[in-house]
Amino acid sequence: MSKPSRLRRVFAAIWNGITRIRLALSNILFLVFIALIYFVYIGGGEESPPEKAALLLNLAGTVVDQKTQVEPLQALLGEPTPENHEVLLRDVIDAINFARDDPAVNSLVMELDELGYLGISKTQEIATALESFKGAGKPVVAVGDFYTQDQFLLASYADSIIVNAMGGVGLEGFSSYRNYYRETLEKMLVNVHVFHAGEFKSIAEPFLRDDMSPGEKLLTERWLEVLWGQYAATVEAQRDLPPGSVNDYVNNYSSLLVEQGGDAAAVALKAGMVDKILNREEANDYLVELVGASNEDGLYEAVLFEPYVRRLRPGRLTPVEGDRVAVITAEGNIVPGDQPPGAIGGDSLAQLIKDTATQEGVSAIVLRVNSGGGSVFASELIRQELLRTRATGMPVVISMGAIAASGGYYIAAEADEIWATPATITGSIGVFAAIPTFERLLERIGVHTDGVGTTDLAGSLRLDRPLNPEVAEAIRSGVDFSYRTFRELVARGRDLTPEQVNALAEGRIWSAPDALEHGLLDGIGSLADAVAAAAARAGLDHYEVEYVAPSLSPREMFLQSLADRIGGLRLWSASGLSGPLAVLLAPIRDAGAELASLSDPRHLYVRCIPCGAVR
Repeated sequence: MSKPSRLRRVFAAIWNGITRIRLALSNILFLVFIALIYFVYIGGGEESPPEKAALLLNLAGTVVDQKTQVEPLQALLGEPTPENHEVLLRDVIDAINFARDDPAVNSLVMELDELGYLGISKTQEIATALESFKGAGKPVVAVGDFYTQDQFLLASYADSIIVNAMGGVGLEGFSSYRNYYRETLEKMLVNVHVFHAGEFKSIAEPFLRDDMSPGEKLLTERWLEVLWGQYAATVEAQRDLPPGSVNDYVNNYSSLLVEQGGDAAAVALKAGMVDKILNREEANDYLVELVGASNEDGLYEAVLFEPYVRRLRPGRLTPVEGDRVAVITAEGNIVPGDQPPGAIGGDSLAQLIKDTATQEGVSAIVLRVNSGGGSVFASELIRQELLRTRATGMPVVISMGAIAASGGYYIAAEADEIWATPATITGSIGVFAAIPTFERLLERIGVHTDGVGTTDLAGSLRLDRPLNPEVAEAIRSGVDFSYRTFRELVARGRDLTPEQVNALAEGRIWSAPDALEHGLLDGIGSLADAVAAAAARAGLDHYEVEYVAPSLSPREMFLQSLADRIGGLRLWSASGLSGPLAVLLAPIRDAGAELASLSDPRHLYVRCIPCGAVR
């Protein structure tokens, strides 16, 4: 047998080397995969709980009713930051309730420095759990470097508030400011054709005016004052301050700061906003004494609320049996088609409602709505599915979050009952359409459009041509029809006369107390109150609550669990868009998202833009 040539031996050696490397990489990837499986479903740093500890409510990022779906590459390769972290409101409330009955948890500590946005509505729902926790004889302490207005409202429910000597409490009040583009559009030679039904449908104003109209100012000021009145009254009640103290603190802040030589922490202490001024080491010593235990690093003993609630709550794969009330979340803009969590898809939400209603054991449905609306078509699909569910005899109750206006109210109007939190913004009963055309701008730079069509309407919706008058008339007619339909379904669902609905419509935005007074709501309360109302309508004395989520593939469930674990560990990295820069770019980001959501097939929308001021 002849000996292989040298060249052949060289190629054989190279091939064998490649094979070994391939096998080694395959084994490494397999081991990494096994490690990830363990981390997500078994490990993840969840050590056995201490015998004595505080529950650490270290909220970071934004508190939401429903988490946005995580993209696969972002979950696996992205670096988590406080700016993109989301916390489920249900996780916060359940953690507090579990800890209330847990003998190993003797106190609760709120560290809110990384909390970006919570909102007054969600704060009110968390407050119910906090009051129950304190009612069990367990103290609540808030500790922070500097409290923003949003953070401080939640902190005010603590028995004691600690602030850093270099910190303070920043309050300014509520406001609603928008950009107006009429002059800019004119200079850019862009025509925006806006059609709206409802005198106060303020979505049109940024395109048609350079300022807020007097009527819109009156309405906006009204609901802002209601919300700020709730904020101030809450802080004053929790801090045992006389009425008017919060407004005095805000309006006289400059002079108060001068009196204290620029010491913001001293101003907050003197005004009764905080109880103690301690640096981080002193605050930790105080908490060690309060909790009565410390860890090996000398820090007060605490359990993080996210791993804690994940450990105590039944797994997501554990089926809920017996009679139950199903809670479905509808959060985000309402848009056509199938949409991931974080947006409301007309098709996907309608299908989820249908599937839920046909499940054995589901006796009632609560739809948690947190939306300023969107597509008329998508909203109608959801409304029709809710009506079909009610027609089977199954109760449907709406629980409104911070916002349930325009399209958010459209889908809610014909439910058996509508509940809202005290700080919910709702109403905005009106319809609009907006189509920009750029023919003047193109002509200015020498671009002209010409051609032929087979009918009078062919090519009439091109953005490089003037809007066809017949198309404009058709759009106007569609807006009027949709607005008439909106008012009729509100009258039918709320048992109001057309005249009563007309007085409440025209795009007017209502606070929850005013909406209740005018018959747009049935009650003011939390999600738990809405669940209890649905159970009562279904005749249930003993029942379970099932939180229904869109069906996920095993791959999607794995990635979501991975993202939850990473976020729960708080492995934050610096963000290039953090802090002031993120705030500066927020209007651009929000405007882009708003434009992307305008996808109704007939370009008709039931959307409340000003409501975004309270999210």
